[in-house]
Amino acid sequence: MIYGIRIGLFVAAVVAASPAAFAQDQTARALTIPRTSHPPEIDNFIGGEIRDAGVRVSDFRQREPGDGIPSSRTTEAYLSYDDQNLYVVFVCHEDRDKIRGRMSNREDIGEDDAVTVYLDTFRDGQRAYYFSVNPLGIQSDGVLTDGSGDGRFDALWRSEGRIFSDRYVALFAIPFRSLRFSNADRQTWGIALERSIRWNNESSFWPSITRRQTSLVQQMATADGLHDISPGRNIQLIPYAAYANARVLDIGSSQYQTHADSRAGLDAKLVIRNRLTLDMTVNPDFSQVETDDLQVTVNRRFEVFFPEKRPFFLENIDYFDTPLQLLFTRRIVNPEFGVRLTGKIGRWNVGLFGSDDRAPGKQVDAESPLHGDRALIGAMRIQREFGQDSNIGILAANRRFGSSESWTYAADAKLRLSPTWYLRGQMAYSNDASYDDSFELDSETGQGYFADLSRYGRNFSYTLSYQDLSPGFRAPLGFVRRVDTRTVTQYAGYTFRPQEGKNLSFGPSVYFGINWDHAGRLQDRYSSIDYRMDFTGPAGFNVTRYDAYENYADRGFRYHTMSASFYANWIKRFTFYGDLGAGTGVNYSPPEGVDPFIGKVRNFSFGFAWRPSEQLRVEQYYYYSSLRAPDGPAVFVNDLTRAKINFQFTKALSLRGIVDYYFLADSSRYKQLTGDFLLTYLLNPGTALYVGYNGRFENLAANPAAPAGLVRLGDPTHPTSRQFFVKLSYLLRY
Repeated sequence: MIYGIRIGLFVAAVVAASPAAFAQDQTARALTIPRTSHPPEIDNFIGGEIRDAGVRVSDFRQREPGDGIPSSRTTEAYLSYDDQNLYVVFVCHEDRDKIRGRMSNREDIGEDDAVTVYLDTFRDGQRAYYFSVNPLGIQSDGVLTDGSGDGRFDALWRSEGRIFSDRYVALFAIPFRSLRFSNADRQTWGIALERSIRWNNESSFWPSITRRQTSLVQQMATADGLHDISPGRNIQLIPYAAYANARVLDIGSSQYQTHADSRAGLDAKLVIRNRLTLDMTVNPDFSQVETDDLQVTVNRRFEVFFPEKRPFFLENIDYFDTPLQLLFTRRIVNPEFGVRLTGKIGRWNVGLFGSDDRAPGKQVDAESPLHGDRALIGAMRIQREFGQDSNIGILAANRRFGSSESWTYAADAKLRLSPTWYLRGQMAYSNDASYDDSFELDSETGQGYFADLSRYGRNFSYTLSYQDLSPGFRAPLGFVRRVDTRTVTQYAGYTFRPQEGKNLSFGPSVYFGINWDHAGRLQDRYSSIDYRMDFTGPAGFNVTRYDAYENYADRGFRYHTMSASFYANWIKRFTFYGDLGAGTGVNYSPPEGVDPFIGKVRNFSFGFAWRPSEQLRVEQYYYYSSLRAPDGPAVFVNDLTRAKINFQFTKALSLRGIVDYYFLADSSRYKQLTGDFLLTYLLNPGTALYVGYNGRFENLAANPAAPAGLVRLGDPTHPTSRQFFVKLSYLLRY
């Protein structure tokens, strides 16, 4: 009851703090988009006079590196629409040898020149779609929300791109049925157009958009002229079929086990009154086609974060995002069904999510009454927008398995204090009754609080945050590394931006943090100072000094590191980067009978990406991490190496190969070599064919005297697993 009163007071206080005085004049220019009876084609924009191409936009202004000055290169955009599509054509003038664009996978255009269309279809200043293409027409799309882009949104749209001697031309055809907007006869949208020039780190917009105001969406121009348009009936069905065959070594018995699995399922999407989207899946294939990025996981005190990459869990999941990550879908391992309802009704955003998870019932012993049971998972999110770029929301999440049950409730808010200052806050409550190791129910309740005051400007940035998680706080569906903490952090940075020369920006930043447990004992204190410079090319480097005090295993440790990193893309087809760090650190996992201690730390990483042609990309990564005892012997040495090759035959067809080598020099002397090969034919985000193979080899050898008949020695030549899989899906749209 007391906690409910606290949430009520929190909500009331935030709403009361949002007077109309925060509104500001909208000085962005307006644009009237004409209807066309002849959809544009790239051939019409190659040379000579351009006629009947729609409304023309040409006054692009820099956001980076300049602020509001004209773009260094001439850029023109032409906009029009018909009953089915919004059309945008960019004509980007540039010498051919400076244009960076390659044939690549969808979404993989971060190192290319690009043009982007931003659409705030509800004109609420809170959220916008973005659609990007590189000079060859390779697509990337997503949703811009809360000041950053979220690439988890995938839409069906058409794009083309061609490079000429003095320009490139890119065409967008964005179906209205791929967007969500009101059912008004005449539409008023927010719109912005961007051109990114890779070689000189330039980003230019129409209308002029500045970093002196945090929100990009708030600065968009007004687009009207759109009338009598509708997404129409929008039903999508994606049936799929998948087959996998795996052979895995059971190290405990030194015997191989073979598993074959074939399955079919259906993903369905229904748009309700052009406001809500209902996604359903039956017998989904939630296997992860994409490989996780390399990360060092040795000698880590807390859980390492790996982002979600499974398609069903990605789309519109931003509706459930809150400052404390209370819904982390990688906690759902093996579902049989899933349903999600998301959308916008007026100034209300709503989200409902439900699924099961068969993994918990498979992880218990066969004799357990829970064997074969499944967890049931649900989440609800409601958010109300108010003022300009401000909102308040609630979240509830539930997980049930057998007699165990967990509830998490939260209320959160974002308040725009000025064009650059924001205040965010969240209160959470958890009531969890989970099984312990002996399968007895262990009940805990707890609270969580978060507050953040931030300024994001062109030169000066500042953040002050506070996070409080009680000892009993549990969020089984979230990603919470640590509880029983009260943490205060503070960041300040200043960026100088020269008006001329190859040095685009430079400046220092400082960071400080401290946390106590709820008994008042100091747990951590840390600080860092950083200096960064960025240049045309692009290229840049930064140096960092980090100092920390940490209470671990009831002992206090002081340690520090110095690090330097760099990146460079001066050569059009070659990018390289590296990081070097040295200092001291804690050994969190000493041998039995040995207390944790401070050792000498060395970290090193290096990588490059080479594009010998527009279709071929070769990448190499190397990570090294070591900890040595004060007297010199190595506690561990961890080497990770990845070689990656991708050949893009066409926009749709690609072949990718990844070879990883993992070596851990500690008491186990563990070595692993893996190969991951994937042939992809991706017509659109719903129609795709994947054919893959992966295998793993370890440094194992037969030894009858060993407990399992195997010992670790030599090189990783012993096969321990291999898998072949095929997945086919097809998008049906009505």
